[in-house]
Amino acid sequence: MERETAFLFTGLIFQKGFEEEIIARLSSEFGETILKSKIIPFNFTDYYEREMGNNLLREWVLFDGPIKPEEIADIKHKTILIEKELSFEGKRRVNIDPGYFTLSKVVLPTTKDCAHRIYLRDNIFAEVTLIYFKSKWQPMQWTYRDYCTDGAFDFFRKCREYILTGKTGEVGSRE
Repeated sequence: MERETAFLFTGLIFQKGFEEEIIARLSSEFGETILKSKIIPFNFTDYYEREMGNNLLREWVLFDGPIKPEEIADIKHKTILIEKELSFEGKRRVNIDPGYFTLSKVVLPTTKDCAHRIYLRDNIFAEVTLIYFKSKWQPMQWTYRDYCTDGAFDFFRKCREYILTGKTGEVGSRE
């Protein structure tokens, strides 16, 4: 059986005004960005506020070219280093969550173990976060709330469209 083509994306949580620097740094590491989601307020948890402040924003970014799914553990380690590189006075200014998507699923790597996560290697686990079922993206019971938004579903719909047609289209107005 042939493996589905996987494409790299990153989910970003950051303060307004920092996006261009983040995107430039990620593009230098992972290649050209071909699709960006609409930027939405990240008001799903206060988990990052102590370190990164209030009024955080969420954006997803798709990078050009396929990846091998097994590369995601190395990519997660690279994004951890980039977070440290972009930090200020020991505090992160961005949370970078890489992942990959295929026609049928969205997969996120993490350093945190949990019952539904599978160990990959080098202290990296992975979970299926969304599945494409009955012609739409569907969350799992453990899916983070921001991945259950219309903004996330629209972004991954456009990503799926890209795999099928090679065209990105427009996700929505950028704010």
